[in-house]
Amino acid sequence: MVIISKIFLCEFIMPIQSFIPPQRTLMGPGPSDVSPRVLSALARPTIGHLDPTFIGMMDEVKSLLQYAFQTQNTYTLAISAPGSAGMEACFVNLLTPEDTVVVCKNGVFGARMIENVQRIGAKVVVVEGEWGRAVDPQALEDTLKQTPQAKFVAFVHAETSTGALSDAKTLCEIARNHQCLTIVDAVTSLAGVELKVDDWGIDAIYSGSQKCLSCVPGMSPVSFSDQAAALIKNRKSTVQSWFLDQSLVMDYWSGQGKRSYHHTAPVNSLYALHESLVMLQNEGLENSWARHRAQHNKLASGFADLGLEFIVPAQERLPQLNAVHIPQGIDDAKVRQYLLNEYNLEIGAGLGGFSGTAWRIGLMGYAARSENVALCLAALKDALNQ
Repeated sequence: MVIISKIFLCEFIMPIQSFIPPQRTLMGPGPSDVSPRVLSALARPTIGHLDPTFIGMMDEVKSLLQYAFQTQNTYTLAISAPGSAGMEACFVNLLTPEDTVVVCKNGVFGARMIENVQRIGAKVVVVEGEWGRAVDPQALEDTLKQTPQAKFVAFVHAETSTGALSDAKTLCEIARNHQCLTIVDAVTSLAGVELKVDDWGIDAIYSGSQKCLSCVPGMSPVSFSDQAAALIKNRKSTVQSWFLDQSLVMDYWSGQGKRSYHHTAPVNSLYALHESLVMLQNEGLENSWARHRAQHNKLASGFADLGLEFIVPAQERLPQLNAVHIPQGIDDAKVRQYLLNEYNLEIGAGLGGFSGTAWRIGLMGYAARSENVALCLAALKDALNQ
């Protein structure tokens, strides 16, 4: 039997070689292009996740994230999982089945918020919005007047599925006037457009490392206000997720001296996040916002020349995620495949109701550069002519 097994293995299993990915230009909805500096940081020597030197770097990551979020929140950290885990962490730590949550839905990721609320067993009241439009503040105001028992308001700042940017400052003000805490999705907005957690009174916010921070996927920056953190600490019931229980994770990310062990942190990914945040600090947050806007304007001008029309009105448009209608008679998949094969350029397909009828073109982080805009416009022109 042993001899047969060896023969079988030799005959049917081909040796697998090292994986070498192609060099792509990533201009889809994420991940975004990663700078050589961040990729280089990944290759630094791995050390223990409780090593005092690593703990010191974690403190710097916290400080840099506070700058990126524009907050003094003590409980600002990076969850060792992608943005979807950051979303779930905010909901499962703050909500209980007795709570009522008003969720603004104007795209795919608002719908995911609703699913999180439903899985917890809490009551959800939905503010339905039009896909491709910002959340309507008046609709939220009207809903809260009719829902005095609401404890939370949740919305997506930058809806990645449509390219719509909502007025987070106004939405948070409305929620606060109705004594509601806010849960905000900033996965695509952090470092790409104006975002001020403290000034706007955001209570819980989450993002992703792979968008405008231009880091590798797999980390989720989050921040909790003092009021939200107190709610987590004083829960009467256990958080349904052990791994995402922030009352445990906070003890790993905060405190003086020895940290409590919770999980083995993704050491090298945190090196990369640290480097991307250092780059953001060096550029300056407002300069990063301005760069994304300037590159969007160049892209929009080129789209006009190609006859491509935006889905989102100009005043509600997200600079770093550009959703456009696919021209009549053009095959969505064939164009995207042509760009990938001929130009090593990735753009995104439409989601939900926009599937097959829209492209989503990202200008996030390191990808928000003039050479990327020029490549995208030239490649699209060629593909459309083909």
